[in-house]
Amino acid sequence: MSLARRGLTTLQAFPDHAIVTSITSLLQTLNPQTSNPSDLSPLPLNQFSPNLNPSLVIRVIKNQTDPFHGLFFFNWASNPNPNPQNYSHTFHCFAAITDLLISHSLFSTASSLLLRSNKLSDFMVAKFIRAHGDRGDIRAAIDWFYRVKAIENGRCLCSYNAVLAVLVTANRVNLAKAFHGQIVEENVVKPDVYTYTTMMRGFCKMGMVENAQKVFDEMVCDPTLVTCNVMISGYCKKGDMESARRFLGFMMEGKAFLPDTVTYTTLMDGYCKKGDVREAINLLKEMEERGCEPNVVTYNVLVHGLCLVGNVVEAKRMITRMRLNGLKDNLVTHSTILKGLCDMGKPDEAVLYLREMITLGTNPDVKAYGIILNEYCKMGKPDEAISLLKEMRSKALNPHVSSFNAVLSSLGENGDLNRAILFLKQMTKMGCSPNFTSFSLVIRSLCQTRGRTEDVEELVASMIQNGHVLDVVLYSFLVKGYCEDGNLYKAMLIFSEALDKNHVISLDCFSVLIKELCATGKLKETEMIFKDMSRRCNMLDLNSYRKVVDELLCIYLEEKKEST
Repeated sequence: MSLARRGLTTLQAFPDHAIVTSITSLLQTLNPQTSNPSDLSPLPLNQFSPNLNPSLVIRVIKNQTDPFHGLFFFNWASNPNPNPQNYSHTFHCFAAITDLLISHSLFSTASSLLLRSNKLSDFMVAKFIRAHGDRGDIRAAIDWFYRVKAIENGRCLCSYNAVLAVLVTANRVNLAKAFHGQIVEENVVKPDVYTYTTMMRGFCKMGMVENAQKVFDEMVCDPTLVTCNVMISGYCKKGDMESARRFLGFMMEGKAFLPDTVTYTTLMDGYCKKGDVREAINLLKEMEERGCEPNVVTYNVLVHGLCLVGNVVEAKRMITRMRLNGLKDNLVTHSTILKGLCDMGKPDEAVLYLREMITLGTNPDVKAYGIILNEYCKMGKPDEAISLLKEMRSKALNPHVSSFNAVLSSLGENGDLNRAILFLKQMTKMGCSPNFTSFSLVIRSLCQTRGRTEDVEELVASMIQNGHVLDVVLYSFLVKGYCEDGNLYKAMLIFSEALDKNHVISLDCFSVLIKELCATGKLKETEMIFKDMSRRCNMLDLNSYRKVVDELLCIYLEEKKEST
């Protein structure tokens, strides 16, 4: 037996996964880098000709991380030489290579391949539509839809459904409604249950559950379990538990499909959010009696509901019940308890529970720590919050900038401005760059305290150096701060800078500026800045600002008259 023949026999004896691995290794060695590499010969792949079958080809394609490797193999397998098995690509092979190419945004390559092979069908184009939708390119998704509509003479239900799903995901429900109406009006293809369910999901997502109900009533095919679950979810989000419960009854009566764990969990969540935890627990009992098993999400919904009504003790018992039923609580479960304790104003108990979590094998994440940290800050206890930040860092957790900002806010409210400035400057060393809000919180606190203008100017300069720009709120605080600090000249400069950027300071702060100008006898400047402001900025509330000027001028003139 020749060496080549012996190698062929060995390959034929390989299990499919070994052949897939061998082909993948060879493709990595060949390493094609374009869709049609002219400098590479596919001859090394010929040794695999006797093993070709659709299943193998699909597995090889799905095993590729480089789309050009998959395409090189697919093109070779389109016309292998020799071809002892008379192999030819099936529909599913074309689907596999299309998935690989469009997952790497090689849309033109994929469409060219399908056009050459006369495989650009409704089913395939639906893949293009979904892929463009996933990338947020709604226009391209719609363009592809109209392209296939022309090719298939309107018989393109897969693409109809795909474009509806894309539009619903993008919250373009009115446009989806127009497409749905087009399907019904043209009457070339009949909408299927997926079509109707997608429209219902879109309407429910936008809170338009009445529209969803209308679509349900107009269905010309039988609904599925998913259809009913979508409607139940829509009614629950709107707080209409009576209508949601009616759908549960409809499912029970039909017998075609029974409510599942998703059905019951959705209903429980609806009742819990309305504060009716007792009814939610009754549903738990009902689903168990009907042989429907609750899952971790089901119990988490109940734990959350109990915490919402302040019954953390019962929520902990629910966790015990979950464990006895063989389910393991997760981070969501425990974070809900932490939030419940904090909502009750018990952050110290929450810290103890946090320690308990760790002993039970659940490591708290940034969000779990953040729940307690924010509560300490709300209670004016920034030191305890800072201790938690340091603990997070020691556990290699990177706190979110919102947690640092909560501390800055708490320090400012406590009047501890020197520590707030120091903490702001130390943020970078603690692994977090201050954002606009970080600077704004401290600057605003300083502006409300006399004698801190030097600190304000230093932080404003640092803020700008870090790539941030002042907004109208900060300009308002700066103008008011300089006025109250007796620096009218600087207040006027800041006011003018705000106008240059088309910012109109708040009415309250404008009133402080006008009052200070009147008090110093600068009546001419008072009129000038109002005229300048009304000329340079688009103002919706010009009359209110004019009224402030007139009233303060009148007060000043009256006082001057009385003094003489």
